[in-house]
Amino acid sequence: MIKFTCRTSKHLLAPLDLSAAFDTVDHSILTESLSRSFAICDGVLDWIRDYLSGRRFTVRFGGTESLPRDTQYGVPQGSVLGPLLLVLYTADLGGISAQYGVRSHFYADDSQLYISARPHEAANAASQLVDCMEAMAQWMASNRLKLNPAIRTS
Repeated sequence: MIKFTCRTSKHLLAPLDLSAAFDTVDHSILTESLSRSFAICDGVLDWIRDYLSGRRFTVRFGGTESLPRDTQYGVPQGSVLGPLLLVLYTADLGGISAQYGVRSHFYADDSQLYISARPHEAANAASQLVDCMEAMAQWMASNRLKLNPAIRTS
């Protein structure tokens, strides 16, 4: 967590990093969320399902390559649609931060949580921020995402 201070208030910032976020998006959770939260249905939802299905991968180590396997998780990186689908997949996180009175910025797998408080309220603000981060970590775990545990201080 990064802390900035000035005379009248303290600003607390928590950058969040998702581990392999693009690779862990669950297709069934994504399509359910698109339908429930964004009213995407019928032909458009079928198109997204088709876009995500039928993708294959192999693993190459040294001179050996595995047999191709179907992928059930992940959105294509390097595509225009990949970051958008990830943002839609994680859209509930904005609501969680709002519930805790914490401001947030999200773009794909990069997130920032921040809160400002008067100096005498800084301890409560820090607790509020930690509670928000714990709720987000719990949501992420239930949606097959994982926070990178490494703490950055710059």
